[in-house]
Amino acid sequence: MDLSEIYQQFIDGMKATTWLEYVAVLFGIASVWFSRKENILVYPVGLINTIIYIYLSFKGSLFGEAGVNLYYTIMSIYGWILWTKKDRQQHHIVVITWSNKKEWVQELVFFSSFYIVIFFSLSYLKKDFAPGAIPWADAFASATAFTGMWLMAKKKVESWYWWVATNIASIPLYFVKHYVFTSVYYFILLIMAIWGLIEWKRKANEESRLLSG
Repeated sequence: MDLSEIYQQFIDGMKATTWLEYVAVLFGIASVWFSRKENILVYPVGLINTIIYIYLSFKGSLFGEAGVNLYYTIMSIYGWILWTKKDRQQHHIVVITWSNKKEWVQELVFFSSFYIVIFFSLSYLKKDFAPGAIPWADAFASATAFTGMWLMAKKKVESWYWWVATNIASIPLYFVKHYVFTSVYYFILLIMAIWGLIEWKRKANEESRLLSG
């Protein structure tokens, strides 16, 4: 595919974008903005985004993406509960921290487990139920997203590394599936994820200094 074909596919894709996809993208960007700011609105705003994408994914027979957004929905509720918990002194129980070595191993096992399950599931379903699936790419984007969402609920800095990986994988993935506006959306999320990583690194360092002091 040369540049002119890519450009034409981009224009056609933007024209085919529905108003519902625009709404989902708007709320998705707002959700990432709130997560960067460590604002609890990340979850209710994000729920609107994920629920719309579940519908759009099923409509387009993109079952891998539907599964990811269903997981997002469940983890958003879990994260919402976790972020609001406070101790007797009214301090938030969950604060932004770095993962230790043990947690890094758990994260890699978590990612690998989901990658294997999703890859083989989509490979099996591709022929009859999910013709739009690209098993290896969908599995990578989904497994990194699952890991990032889980770590986001726990306020781990490393969640942003997984989000960066998810966004890099999703930009071309959605483009080739003709969800061009969503591809652009993931490009925006990539920039915001890098911004979020910088912000959470700063907050984690501040938290470490407070604890050591």
